[in-house]
Amino acid sequence: MSNSLIFDGVNSQFRVHLEGDHYAVIKFVDKGSRYAITSTKVPEELQGKGYGKVVMEAILPEIDKRGLKIEPICSYVAHYLNRYPQWSHLKAQ
Repeated sequence: MSNSLIFDGVNSQFRVHLEGDHYAVIKFVDKGSRYAITSTKVPEELQGKGYGKVVMEAILPEIDKRGLKIEPICSYVAHYLNRYPQWSHLKAQ
C-alpha cells in the first residue's frame, strides 16, 4: 500500500495516495507556526477500510518534521490526536 504524500501549499492541502487513482485530501489553514486542519476526506468508495489512520500517519510526521503544531478543527483529527498520545505533542495549546 502506497501512501505517498503531496504537499500543495497553493491550495492549502495535503494529498495522500491511497490506491489506484484515489487520494485523500487534507485541507488546512496556514497560521504560521501551526496548521489548522479543517477537513480530511477519504474517497467514498474507500471509506471503512482504515485509510483514516493511513492518512494521519502520512501527514503527522511531515508536520512534525516542519516543526509545526496542529489546530484540529476537523473532528477526526482531534479524535486521532486524543487516541494516539504519541502525537499529542503536535496539538496546539
